[in-house]
Amino acid sequence: MAGTPLTELNRPLGQDIAKPPGKPWGRWLAFVCAGVVGLVWASVLLVVAIRRDPDGGEPMTTARIEKRAAPAPLPATAPSPGNVQPDPAQTARSQSSARQLETASGVTVVRPGSEAPGSIVITIPDDSAAVKLAPAPDSRLVERTRFGLLPKIGPDGATAAQIYARPIGPAHSGKIAGRIAILVGGLGISPTGTADAITKLPGPVSLAFAPYGAELERTVQRARSEGHEVFLQLPMEPFDYPDSDPGPHTLLTGPKSADNIDRLHWAMGRFTGYVGIVNFLGGRLTSDEAALSPILRELAGRGLMVVDDGSSARSLLAASAARAQIPAMKIDRVVDTVARPDAIDKELAAIEAMARDQGVAVISASALPVSIERISRWAQTLEAKGLMLVPMSAARGLRSPKTTGSLR
Repeated sequence: MAGTPLTELNRPLGQDIAKPPGKPWGRWLAFVCAGVVGLVWASVLLVVAIRRDPDGGEPMTTARIEKRAAPAPLPATAPSPGNVQPDPAQTARSQSSARQLETASGVTVVRPGSEAPGSIVITIPDDSAAVKLAPAPDSRLVERTRFGLLPKIGPDGATAAQIYARPIGPAHSGKIAGRIAILVGGLGISPTGTADAITKLPGPVSLAFAPYGAELERTVQRARSEGHEVFLQLPMEPFDYPDSDPGPHTLLTGPKSADNIDRLHWAMGRFTGYVGIVNFLGGRLTSDEAALSPILRELAGRGLMVVDDGSSARSLLAASAARAQIPAMKIDRVVDTVARPDAIDKELAAIEAMARDQGVAVISASALPVSIERISRWAQTLEAKGLMLVPMSAARGLRSPKTTGSLR
């Protein structure tokens, strides 16, 4: 086979392979160029991966701001551009709308004139001027017990009813035809309803918290930071107890009333910073002088205010508290007994007439969504009607002796 010529079938693999055309240095040059191009692309990708574009690849430009002199004012007799004179009626409407907007937002604008010639002065309300409540707890006004921090009268005679009360606030901008105090109760149990009441209702509206909610101390202090003075709702025995049960720590009549002071202390230790107490239900207890007297003696020694929610015509709570030298009030009217928007609006209209007639009206409502929504809307209209919202603690001093009873 040595002399046999090799064919495609018997030629060894890899032998006699045809060499590619071209000179060797040309091939090396192609390899080098390809490597350079690959290196450039790798560098670009590395830079993009490492460096982040703060503008996210969006188009951007730089604007130059220059301060230019104001153009000279036109003569008083000069016509407007295009020889079109402004419509006096339209101008008056625009100015009126602008002033209404300024009034609603609390912004004061002084336009060019005798008070500010050649300039416009704009005054924006300062939030620091808002009504702020005293911090709670005040170390003078609390004592530590097995039930928590309970209120007490300070060594200097200061009381929770005085220190934790909300000031009336800035004076009304116009003549006051009447004042209205509102107490919204049932807070602290529903997080959503409580948050809505705190944020949507005006600061002068007083809020009452039930003792059964979670994180009450934090929630109450948030309400106080928004300007609302707060009250503690005490669960009291109603006539149909236990069919209507205000809760496990209800203050009771009869043989079980011996435990009322412990139940009272438990409720009072749930949070701090409240001005006073208001009954929750309690038709039977508030009509029982024997069961009520020990509770009132305890409250008198704690420096608290007492509010009768007006739910029972037979209640002795406000009158008995007044005889015990406790600052006391009785609610005139409950506005959401029928929890419908039209019914609530009708009650609120009646309250306006009562405030004008009596000088001050004291009302209450529950923290129902419909009640919060209607009261919030209605409150925005009061200033234009010459009516002023005041906190519950201030209403007692504004009420004349002839109107201390319930008008419900």
